[in-house]
Amino acid sequence: MLFILLMGALIRPASAQTAAAPAAAATDETDLETPLDPDQPLTEFPDFGVEWPDLDDTTEPTLDESETETTAVPALEENSPDQQAPAEQAPAEERLFENESAADEYRPTDALAETAYRISFEGLPDRLGESFASRFEILSALEQYRDDDANFAQIRRRAQSDEELVERLLRIEGYYDAVVQTRFETDGAERVHVVIEVQAGPLYKLAAITLPGLEKAVPPDPEKFRETFGLQTGAIVNSDEITEAIGRLDTAMVENGYAFGKTGEPELEIDHAARLGDLEVPVVPGGRFHYGSIVMAQSDLFDADHVQMIARFAPGDLYQASDVEDLRRALIATGLVSTLSIDPVVADDPDKVDIAVNVTPAPLRTIAGELGYGTGEGARAEVSWEHRNFFPPEGLIRFTGVLATQEQSGSIAYRRNNYHRRDNVLNGRTALSVVDRPAFKAQTFSVAANIERKSSLIYQKRWSWSAGVELLASRETDVTGPTGATGRDTYFIGALPGLVTFDASDDLLDPTRGFRLSARVAPEASLQSGSFFYVRNQFDGSAYFPVSDKIVLAGRTRLGSIVGAGNNRIAPSRRLYAGGGGSVRGYGYQSIGPRDPNNDPVGGRSLVEFALEARVKTGWFGGNLGIVPFIDGGNVYTSSTPDFSGMRYGAGIGVRYYSDFGPIRIDVGTPINPQPGDTRVAVYVSLGQAF
Repeated sequence: MLFILLMGALIRPASAQTAAAPAAAATDETDLETPLDPDQPLTEFPDFGVEWPDLDDTTEPTLDESETETTAVPALEENSPDQQAPAEQAPAEERLFENESAADEYRPTDALAETAYRISFEGLPDRLGESFASRFEILSALEQYRDDDANFAQIRRRAQSDEELVERLLRIEGYYDAVVQTRFETDGAERVHVVIEVQAGPLYKLAAITLPGLEKAVPPDPEKFRETFGLQTGAIVNSDEITEAIGRLDTAMVENGYAFGKTGEPELEIDHAARLGDLEVPVVPGGRFHYGSIVMAQSDLFDADHVQMIARFAPGDLYQASDVEDLRRALIATGLVSTLSIDPVVADDPDKVDIAVNVTPAPLRTIAGELGYGTGEGARAEVSWEHRNFFPPEGLIRFTGVLATQEQSGSIAYRRNNYHRRDNVLNGRTALSVVDRPAFKAQTFSVAANIERKSSLIYQKRWSWSAGVELLASRETDVTGPTGATGRDTYFIGALPGLVTFDASDDLLDPTRGFRLSARVAPEASLQSGSFFYVRNQFDGSAYFPVSDKIVLAGRTRLGSIVGAGNNRIAPSRRLYAGGGGSVRGYGYQSIGPRDPNNDPVGGRSLVEFALEARVKTGWFGGNLGIVPFIDGGNVYTSSTPDFSGMRYGAGIGVRYYSDFGPIRIDVGTPINPQPGDTRVAVYVSLGQAF
């Protein structure tokens, strides 16, 4: 373009000269026929003061210290220089060093030969935190391809790209005058050592901080929000801190009634002479609102009244975005919705916002199957069909059939979630089962119902409880004498089971600190050769102690007792038993305790159990794998109170895979002091920790 402009400048004076003497030019026909000589030099114009550019000068223009620049808060972007300049397009070896200014710059013997390299920094400020290192590791081209050998051309290209990356990262930390260069060394084995030299320069600080539009909020909210924003004059111009301050302001607005409050794009004006920055963050509060009504289109799943019952806010309460998010999670947890949107909308009342809920139903029917094998329990197959909204809203019906080595059963279950109150569950169940275990044999028909208030993965409650009623008729086989003879009796039992739990742990499926306590009480009446009453009690406690970030010590104890009737009068299926994956590991299911002359467990009226384990997380599989050594102990007694004699101990080791939905448990245990007939190894698999 410059060449064209210069040619134009040369042509225009010639045209003017021709116009000045048109007559002479017209009469001299001989001159017009003379051809132009392309080798003839151009006429000089001494007053034309434009110099030809020096194409070899690569010096970039510098910003005068008196100037300022306006910029957005520095942001990160992906860095992939090898995609921009692949190895095939790298400069030839003889051109790699043509612009080198340092005489002692490292130069490989064969610049196109592939080699390994390592990276180090020099001159980084001490105040830089882990965020700088982690960002560099994620975005660096040198780090991205570090495990792959590369030729020197590729290494140089990556290093040049990382110079720009380090400068951007330092600007995020407040170093706007940083100078970053790389040099190359060798460790004597032809491995390249990339040294990133940093001259960070001074830290820039905030001068003026303005939040235009914040004054439109309802007093005294502007002052409160400004305090929440937190940044003050004199603070370092740190992009992370600016972003966090903006996030705090956004949260404060939507948590204090400003349903449509938002902040605009921040602008940062840098004064390089004063080494200061002026920050401006536009704010649009948009009015302060209270909740109106929940509005939703007609749906077969549930109506607006049911959604309002689930919500933790009521009409007239001050709007809070966290309440809306909690409602979103609760509706998803019902398992009835596929897609869901919840948004505040302007209500008829100018001081209120309605909550618009739109749902798309998920598939409501499920057929499930399960195959498994348990040590001491044998093979088991289960199939079920359920409809999760058979009785709207949230009324589930489930049919289940079990075919196993020791059990054959069929059942119909009913469950209504969020029954008259969020997280209240109404349950009903009718079952017919045939159980043939070493501990007892029973043919049972039962009807049970209860209401419970329980913890969920969304909201882990300190207190939870359940109360219900159970009626059953059971025909059971029991040993009737010292010779091992058996007899069959029919029991008609009514029970009022209740449970209270206090949970002070930090996680429902994988606790690492705190404790849990629970108490079960079940008064029961039995009609069998006359009526009598007894009470079944059980107390459980567990505690969790973090030793380090990767080790948690966990302990559990259980005490159980039945008072009011002798052991031989209580139906075998209602007695207390110990042993198994949720009891004393290393032993078979219900195998611990007194035994009859046939060496079969008979159960008892009291029990005691304990368990200790160390939950150790490893670095394997991305830190998702853990090892758990454990030792358990316990015993069952025919008396109503345990005497702690004859304790049975089991030990082993477990593996935990920490998935997104909770730890998957595999435990392998062996009995330390087994009774005759106990297996040497027992394996247990389940979701969640053992306790």
